[in-house]
Amino acid sequence: MREIGRYILKISFLFVIIFSTNAEGKVLSIGNPDAKVVVKVFSSLTCPHCANFHAEIFDNLKDDFIDKGLVRFEHHAFPLDLAALNAEIVVRCHNDNKKKFELLGKYYKEQKKWAVGSDINKINELLKKVGVEIDFEIEKMDNCLKNDKAQDEILNQRINAQNKYKIESTPTIIINEKKYTGKVNYNQFKKAIEKKL
Repeated sequence: MREIGRYILKISFLFVIIFSTNAEGKVLSIGNPDAKVVVKVFSSLTCPHCANFHAEIFDNLKDDFIDKGLVRFEHHAFPLDLAALNAEIVVRCHNDNKKKFELLGKYYKEQKKWAVGSDINKINELLKKVGVEIDFEIEKMDNCLKNDKAQDEILNQRINAQNKYKIESTPTIIINEKKYTGKVNYNQFKKAIEKKL
């Protein structure tokens, strides 16, 4: 009986390791995997402050640090509603990482156009319309939106992030595993990065 208990414990532990690795592997990231500085941003695609962070910080960060191999940037899905969840599903739908980030930026930029109302079918149509503009296939997006596994992965990541980082609002920014609490303005953010290089 004790041996069965140990066996179940081992299997459970192994499952947790595999699941955690898999969940972390699904995070949308860009930049040098061995960079000294890792910036994690937990955000919801329907959050105006998250859109502002992406517009004010991300492009500058990419030019100054990410493209030079100094920083790895990770976008962590933390959807606050069904519209944000579905937008994340569509972003992950493409195989090309560059296209994923392109769509991510477009969703933030055009947030006021698609994140409107409570009719999720209408929102899905608007999400797909934006996707088509950067060569996402409608059929593929439809299939992704029907994929319960993709939805579960995102929601599990959100739960794990909540437990690990005690996220209270979006965006929550983590630089090398420490919460960034400064103003979301690029000059201050840049200084915070430079201190860690």
